[in-house]
Amino acid sequence: MNTTQLECFMAVANYLNFSRAAEQLRLTQPAVSHQISTLEDELGVRLFRRTSKSVRLTQEGFQFTQYAGEILKLSELSKARMKKFRTEELSRVVIGCRNTTELRVLRPALERLRVEEPGLMPVLRLIPFDAVRNLLADGDIDMIFSFRAPGRSSGEEAKQKFRTLTHCRAVCVCSEGHPLAGRESLTVQEMSGCGRIAVCRPPICPPALFAIQNRAVGTRGPEQILFCDNQDVVGTLVETGYAFAVMADFPAARREGLRYIPLPEFDLLTFGALYLPDNRNPALKQFLDLLEQTLAAPAPGHTAET
Repeated sequence: MNTTQLECFMAVANYLNFSRAAEQLRLTQPAVSHQISTLEDELGVRLFRRTSKSVRLTQEGFQFTQYAGEILKLSELSKARMKKFRTEELSRVVIGCRNTTELRVLRPALERLRVEEPGLMPVLRLIPFDAVRNLLADGDIDMIFSFRAPGRSSGEEAKQKFRTLTHCRAVCVCSEGHPLAGRESLTVQEMSGCGRIAVCRPPICPPALFAIQNRAVGTRGPEQILFCDNQDVVGTLVETGYAFAVMADFPAARREGLRYIPLPEFDLLTFGALYLPDNRNPALKQFLDLLEQTLAAPAPGHTAET
């Protein structure tokens, strides 16, 4: 059964005349007759009683008008909804996040977006780390956050474009009651022997940060290292005082009750967005511009060095 059959049936049922139905549908009369015949064959009933002088609905045909009308209404509604979705699609930007820190990084930009661009709708997806790049490659999301990896090949640049949004420090993060909490800055050497460290494997810990994390781990014994599946677990262990961690510092994403202590011996980390070079969604550029502006500004209550 298809909509052409149903449209032909409803037109004939309305006019009770094949010629007028064909004229209204802009089809030939034989074509309308063929559609009605195939529909009757599929349903296994006669829908019309036809003579040389008249066309009448059968009892089955009269009952079928209700079903045919509902199916056509649903078809039109589906088409209208999909058309509306296509026209609105360019006003959406789909952002893939891998942890709650990235969600917190987004908050200042989202707050401004709601006020300044009310017609642009963000779609946030919190996705396991190992799946997010596949979704980006398939075009299911518009962008993901990333640190610039050293030595990216030209082939990688062709597949995914990187836009720098900000530069941030590597910091030691600990609870306010931790032995390191009173320090204004730290070196790797000064972190040794100061309790457990919570760490993540690469690529969950970005390569640029993993090198620093590795130096902080140093020659610690297994009992001094807490291996974590994701950054949210690291954050929870730090908040509860079980460990300290080496993280990238985003003032907008800082958590209350924690100390963020700079590690000045390391260069600033380059943080940005990855997206496909052929992405033509104008909403993506708008949102990236807004992200760059909000990430460049200090968070309320913080200076660039606190």
